[in-house]
Amino acid sequence: MPVESVSSVDWSIAMLLGLFCVAALAGWVDTLAGGGGLLTLPALILVGIPPVSALATNKSQSFAGTLTATLALLWRKQLNLREFWPLLLAAGVGAGIGAVIVQNVATDWLRWFVPVLLLGVALYFLLSPALGVLETHARLTQPWYGSTVIPAIGLYDGAIGPGTGSFFAASGVVFRGHTLRTATVRAKPLNFTTNVVALVLFSAGGQVVWAIGAAMIAGQVLGAYTASHMMLTIPLRYIRRMVITMCILMSLAQLYRLLF
Repeated sequence: MPVESVSSVDWSIAMLLGLFCVAALAGWVDTLAGGGGLLTLPALILVGIPPVSALATNKSQSFAGTLTATLALLWRKQLNLREFWPLLLAAGVGAGIGAVIVQNVATDWLRWFVPVLLLGVALYFLLSPALGVLETHARLTQPWYGSTVIPAIGLYDGAIGPGTGSFFAASGVVFRGHTLRTATVRAKPLNFTTNVVALVLFSAGGQVVWAIGAAMIAGQVLGAYTASHMMLTIPLRYIRRMVITMCILMSLAQLYRLLF
């Protein structure tokens, strides 16, 4: 359904304020653990946005959250983008391919595969208490990681989306041996890149409801800015618990939609 078909909906001040608050909470959660889309996407659909436009509008506000978190971390000198360019390029290429695929190839199997994968990530962290606490030996070199894992996650974000930040963070722990805090920090510019690519393609198709997006962008900026400062001081065990919780919740939410 094109965006024009929802233009007649009454975007009341109360509804926009409610979506602002949802986006602020989602930006906070997404920055610390990923999975903010679990809050924002259902909220968009609930107020009457068609599914495709809801996905597109969700990208507009999640883009703002990842941008805010990335800029805040750069300001605090927690990121060095010079070493990130190959990974950012790989993530962007993957997201672009995913966005093209989802419009031309049947991807129904992913609707079942993704919840299982999210549960696998949650169980892996749950059953490995020391995972991500200390730096460990990298299982993949940076070039291999950037040419395989990163574009694969980027492709997923372009085609489906929920949980991308969690996947980037988990992959940094598992394949590069980073601590969970470091992997979470490094996930922000990668997720920002995939969000930008997806948003550009959705915008080109006229699917973004910008009246809604503007209110949610403001909320995302507030939530992401707050969380980006907490990320460097909050105890690691809380970030770990949030990653596990959000992975489980996202998986259950997707399975519920498939079954019911």
